[in-house]
Amino acid sequence: MAAVEGNTARGAFGERIAALYLQLAGCTILERNVRFDHVEIDLVVRDGPCIAFVEVKTRCGRGFGGACEAVGPEKMRNLRRAARWYLYRELPAGPVEEYRFDLVSLDCNLARGMMELSHIKGIG
Repeated sequence: MAAVEGNTARGAFGERIAALYLQLAGCTILERNVRFDHVEIDLVVRDGPCIAFVEVKTRCGRGFGGACEAVGPEKMRNLRRAARWYLYRELPAGPVEEYRFDLVSLDCNLARGMMELSHIKGIG
């Protein structure tokens, strides 16, 4: 984990770990880093009959709070807007029966060489 430096590298590292975790949990990764306007959906996954739009937050240190605290109302509004676009554009064959927004957070303690992963289904 010592090689994880800078926001971009830390974010890419967290997204790789989150994708691996979700695959091990039985999800299928449909897309990574889907962009709409100025909003990015980190991961789009299929979890059984459900499409999950996954926000991944990685924090190393508590200076700005834990990773779970990083998704506020404005971020959720943007994610909902991007998800509507994705559902309309990428899945035009028919409506999706079920979709949700998930958060995978990774809180790293580089000094101790540890990482805590949390997966919260159905945020916002």
